[in-house]
Amino acid sequence: MHYTRLGRTALKVSRLCLGTMNFGPHTTETDSFSIMDRALDLGINFFDTANVYGWQKGEGITEQILGRFFDQGGRREKVGLATMVYGNMGDWPNESRLSALHIRAACEASLRRLRTDHIDLYQMHHVDRDAPWDEIWQAMEVLVQQGKVLYVGSSNFAGWHLAQANEAAKSRHFLGLVSEQSLYNLIDRTVELEVIPACKAYGLGFIPWSPLKGGVLSGLAKENSGRRTGELQQKTLAKHKDKLERFDAFCKVRGEEPSDVALAWTLANAAVTAPIVGPRTMDHLLGAVRGLDIKLDASALAALDEIFPGPGGTAPEAYAW
Repeated sequence: MHYTRLGRTALKVSRLCLGTMNFGPHTTETDSFSIMDRALDLGINFFDTANVYGWQKGEGITEQILGRFFDQGGRREKVGLATMVYGNMGDWPNESRLSALHIRAACEASLRRLRTDHIDLYQMHHVDRDAPWDEIWQAMEVLVQQGKVLYVGSSNFAGWHLAQANEAAKSRHFLGLVSEQSLYNLIDRTVELEVIPACKAYGLGFIPWSPLKGGVLSGLAKENSGRRTGELQQKTLAKHKDKLERFDAFCKVRGEEPSDVALAWTLANAAVTAPIVGPRTMDHLLGAVRGLDIKLDASALAALDEIFPGPGGTAPEAYAW
């Protein structure tokens, strides 16, 4: 396993992040434990979850599974654990989003479910345009001072949100955001305009979610398997059928699986810390590791750009002069 620092911090994380969204809804607890143990065996020390995963309001099903996993000695100490706050955890007005009240309550609840005394990376699952940054940072500062949170990250932020957040943190002499988790894959490249440049400018680790576009980039031979049978995936497959056929041919010439090449493509971007792989099965996990060994040279990257054109570079040059 290869490791890198998380943004401008000294924290070392594996180049693959284990996503746990399937644990509970699609993967049994027993199988989830086996996958997590195997991930540790492979050297993956970066686990990502969220309080809403499990999709039963207020229950935190996936966090509970991780908590029972960590209850068996020696595992928690090996893991850089990331979870999230923002989602709807109840029916009352302050049981979602980023008020100081909800941040505090959500953190305490996640700690109980995860059976741990601290969260290594506490991520805001979405921007809350109604929450002042002074309120958010005051709440996060208290959690850091209490030792319940070590680092703070974001997810699904625009570039200007990252700048706004970190400038506000700087004025408070607080470390601020150290990472951003965004949708990024060969098909979805909008973040190249401003989010990735903002991450570079502020020293944020960049953590792509859905690097395989919900399985769409796993190869047309798997068109009717797993998540790809969903309505959204089927629409995406139909929309990008020509590109996906060219992508399959590109991978076949190189003797590689499309999913592995798609993952290798994200890893080839120097801004990327660790793409999130969200296995439903052990085979999914073991397959993802192959992406670490594939090296795409300049000509291969150029060929992929021809198949899946990005936005044309960074803003404003991508759309202006």
